[in-house]
Formats: sequence, C-alpha cells, structure tokens
Amino acid sequence: MNPKISDFGMARIFGVSEDHANTQRIVGTYGYMAPEYAMQGVFSDKSDVFSFGVLLIEIVCGRRNSSFYEHENSLTLLGFAWTQWREGNIVCLIEPEIYDHNHHKEILRCIHIGLLCVQESAIDRPTMATVISMLNSEIMEIPPARQPAFLLMQNMMNTVCSEERNEVYSNNAVSITDLHGR
Repeated sequence: MNPKISDFGMARIFGVSEDHANTQRIVGTYGYMAPEYAMQGVFSDKSDVFSFGVLLIEIVCGRRNSSFYEHENSLTLLGFAWTQWREGNIVCLIEPEIYDHNHHKEILRCIHIGLLCVQESAIDRPTMATVISMLNSEIMEIPPARQPAFLLMQNMMNTVCSEERNEVYSNNAVSITDLHGR
C-alpha cells in the first residue's frame, strides 16, 4: 500500500518513488492538514494518516472539524475529543445516531485509532497499513495516544495567519485616462 497525497493537486508534486517531500506552497484545508505540512511545508505518507484520523473522528462524533468550536475552552474538534478521551467522557463524543451499546468497543477503538492518527508528531503516528490492521483486528493491541495537534482554535488560526504573513503581496496601482475630443 503506497498512500499518496491527493489534496488539491498535491499528487502532481509528490513523485512515484518518494515517501516525503518539501514544498513552499501550502495548499489544502486547515484542520485536515498535518501540522508539519501546515507550518513547514513538509509532507509524507504520515500526512495522509493525519487527515484520515480527522475524518475518522468526524464520523464517530458526527461533527465537522472545520466548523467545530467549543466556546468555553476554545477547543477544536481534535482538542475536544482529546479532552473527553483523557477525562473518560467518551460516550459524549459519539454521535447519538450511530451509538449502539452492542458496538461500544468498536466505536471506542475507532476513536482511539483516530487519536493515534492525529498525534502532533508524525513519527508517533501509525502508518496507513497499521491503521487498517488495527481497524480490522479486534485483538491487535493499540498503543496509547499522545496529544494531538491543533488542540486550540487559536493554535490553528495562528498557523493560518503565519502562513498568510509569509506570502508576498504587491500593491499595484493603475490609472486610466479617458480622452474625449472637443
């Protein structure tokens, strides 16, 4: 299995035999991009894992990361999921329409795997092959998750703002003269 970056044309600059690369042009949707890519332009197959983890958490929670905002603590969906996971309030994370007490273990496993995928450090994230194995096996042991990236909305917005500050802008002026005969 060779996952490739395919968000907004990235597949064009990610060579067939490459497993990581660097870019100066950051493209994609903030909140779904891995932190190392969003902040430094470094991407790898672990960047795909991060995005998959965000999607997995969104599906189980029934909420979108891009529009979630927990006002009291300024948490992103990932921050909210991490806080609830650490406090043992896991049931409040689960979308009521998909919650089935008979599948409680499987749902918890999906949340756990999602949190592994969105860990801040790319080195700590599993490979996609490992993610698939963990999802398909009930007996495969899952390591504890570490803190995810972008816990606070402010951190995510600072990344967006710093990227915007690094772009070069020009202020061109145009004057138009319209001549009329007498």
